[in-house]
Amino acid sequence: MIELIDTHCHIYDEAFAQDFEQVVGRAKESGICACVMPGIDSATQGSVNSTADLLDGFAFPCIGLHPTSVAENWRDELDFVKKHLSDRRYYAIGEIGLDEYWSKDFVREQIFVCEEQIALAAEAGLPVIIHLREATDDFFRVLDDLRGVEFSGVMHAFSGSYETYRRLLSKADFKFGIGGVSTYKNAGVATALEKMSLDDLVLETDCPWLTPVPFRGHRNEPAYVRYVADKIALIKNVTAEDVASATSANARSLFKLPY
Repeated sequence: MIELIDTHCHIYDEAFAQDFEQVVGRAKESGICACVMPGIDSATQGSVNSTADLLDGFAFPCIGLHPTSVAENWRDELDFVKKHLSDRRYYAIGEIGLDEYWSKDFVREQIFVCEEQIALAAEAGLPVIIHLREATDDFFRVLDDLRGVEFSGVMHAFSGSYETYRRLLSKADFKFGIGGVSTYKNAGVATALEKMSLDDLVLETDCPWLTPVPFRGHRNEPAYVRYVADKIALIKNVTAEDVASATSANARSLFKLPY
C-alpha cells in the first residue's frame, strides 16, 4: 500500500466527535501514515494538543493564530502563540495568513499578526502554514516587508495560477498544498498543476471542509486524500504511487516529521 500524508487536517474538530475512531481507522486503511494538524487560536489549541497525544506518532500538532480569529483580542491571541510555542513539540506555526473574504475589519491587524508569526517561525526554525483568501496583493506586500527573512512553509489550499506559483517560489521556500478543490469541475488550479513540479507539492484535505469529488457535499476526512493524489496523477500523467512518494517526501522534509 502506498503511503500518504495529509498535511492539513482538523480531525480535532467537533465534526468528528461521534465517529473519531472510525475516521482514524479509515485513514490508516487508505494509506495515510501521518496527519498534520494546524492550530487556529487559543480556544482550539487544547483540542489540537489532546488529539496529538491520543494519536502520538500519527497526528502532529501545530500552533498559530488564524487570520479569521484576528479580532479585538488579537494581541492576547498573538501572545498566546508566543507564550505556548515552547510548551511542547510543534511542527509548524499555522495556520496563519490573510483572509479578506469573510471580513476586512481587521486587515491591518491581520497583516501585522502574519508578519510577526512568520518572523517567529523563522527564529524558531519552523515552517509556516499559510492561509490566503482574497488577499494575494497584501500577502506579497507582507513578503516584501520580510525580505531577508529566510523561512519555509506551505501555501495551504493553493488555487492560484502558474504565474502566482512561480512568483511565490521567488519569495520563499514554499510547498503548495493541493486538496479537494483540484477535483472540482473547471478548477483553475488544475491548469497550473500541469506545469507545477511534484517536488513542490504536498497533499491535504482541510477536513472536515473542501471535500473532493466523489464525496463533495459531505464531510471531508483524511482518507479522502487518496482522491486528490489520483487527480494529480491524472493531470500530470504519472502514477498515484509517483504522487504519493514525492508528496510524502516533501511533507517529511518540510515538517521534519520524526520518520
